[in-house]
Amino acid sequence: MDSIETLYTFNQIKLLADPRRLQILCLLMASPATLTHLARSLKQSPAWVRHHMLALQSAGLVELIEVRKTGKVTEKYYRAKAGAFLLQQMVLPKTKKSALMISSSNDLALESIAHHLEKHFRLLNFPVGSLDGLVNLRQGLCQFSGSHILDEDGQYNTSTVHHLFPDRAVELITLAYRTQGLLVRPGNPKSIKRIQDIARNGIRFVNREAGSGTRLWFDAELKRLKMDAKQIRGYDRIVQTHSQSASMIEAGQADVTLGIQAAAHQHHLDFIPLFEERYDLVLPRENEAFISPLLDYLQTAAFRTELNSLTGYNTAHSGEQILL
Repeated sequence: MDSIETLYTFNQIKLLADPRRLQILCLLMASPATLTHLARSLKQSPAWVRHHMLALQSAGLVELIEVRKTGKVTEKYYRAKAGAFLLQQMVLPKTKKSALMISSSNDLALESIAHHLEKHFRLLNFPVGSLDGLVNLRQGLCQFSGSHILDEDGQYNTSTVHHLFPDRAVELITLAYRTQGLLVRPGNPKSIKRIQDIARNGIRFVNREAGSGTRLWFDAELKRLKMDAKQIRGYDRIVQTHSQSASMIEAGQADVTLGIQAAAHQHHLDFIPLFEERYDLVLPRENEAFISPLLDYLQTAAFRTELNSLTGYNTAHSGEQILL
């Protein structure tokens, strides 16, 4: 079975931006070939192929695997070093301050405290949902993540983090507890009071992306209530953040969504509380020193004052470490 190799270096990715070299690499992933074979397939000269082959070899993307001699003819066979390549490169701003990258579930508190950290680093957020954020952290695409995944044991995040990071020292630091519930238009004209009401005729729902903590909770709740997602108008209507879903309710494009109370307050919506959840920051221990300004800020009175201004946030356990 062929392997897939991940390319992280800018030089390798830059090299494959040339369509000619990418074409050669794709042919060598399919099967080994000589310069003559490649020249015939590409309708180019062997010298032309050799020029690009040397660049691919120097980047560690192809290798010489066999030399065959038939009489006075010597044939060299090359192949790609993997069956496929995954390109991953984060393009960052060039500034004097370091970039601190978080890939996480969407959270309004993180957005509101970013300016307090500007003197230390530039905080860059990639909101992809709790599960994909942890996967990105595992792959080294960010320095920390934020998660609110309710595990089967009734705890938040710990079992999922154990599963994804069995071989690494990882810390969980509580950012805050948040109240989640149903966001509806002012006055609640459709009289929506519980999850079951979302499936009623005439109710338009807007959902969160698969892998987000909110979506994982919602799908688990549908299963518990024995509700069929096909009965929900708008189940496949997806947005990426709490603010986006709240905006759709405010604009009259949907009747209800599941989200945090702070988003409902910001968009002047009515809110039906359903549960309180724990939102944790997840970071490998080797990143702790780099992220220390953020962790220190979580312990300050200024942070708690700011967070308490967000409706539905509870800071009683903010900054506490969750033991794994």
